[in-house]
Amino acid sequence: MDTVIRQVREDEHVLLGEITAQAYLLDGLLDFGESDGYLGELKDVAKRAAAAEVLVAVESGRVLGGVTLVPSGGPLADIAGAGEAEIRMLAVAHAARGRGTGDALVRACVDRARSTPGCVRVVLSTQHTMHAAHRIYERLGFVRTPERDWNPVPDLDDILLLTYELTL
Repeated sequence: MDTVIRQVREDEHVLLGEITAQAYLLDGLLDFGESDGYLGELKDVAKRAAAAEVLVAVESGRVLGGVTLVPSGGPLADIAGAGEAEIRMLAVAHAARGRGTGDALVRACVDRARSTPGCVRVVLSTQHTMHAAHRIYERLGFVRTPERDWNPVPDLDDILLLTYELTL
């Protein structure tokens, strides 16, 4: 079966929010589990879709995962500056992993960034433990940018997000 990457539809917002939230929860990526404040952000696909491009991977009508691509200067950008697009909240349902879905979503983001006038780079943040995602990024030519690593919760000293970039 072929996987299609396309923009999320409004009737898929809740489903993609659940896929994203479950991926983060089951992978142990939320420091405070079900009570983590970031869980609401992961579930709020409607908010992301209003401010950025949200893509889904679909196979036989079934949503397998999704990703958010934030344009330069977009309100959802964490680290992107002028001329940069930012990949956020990449998530693939556990049952759909190992089939290239995450890779296809990241490639779609890179293709969209390449076709955006003035966009020269794609950037992203990731956690230390997201090893499968790191392999995707590195395989696609992203390089680590430790000088951009950052802490999303300054009150907690032990949280550090790693950053990557791909020059287009």
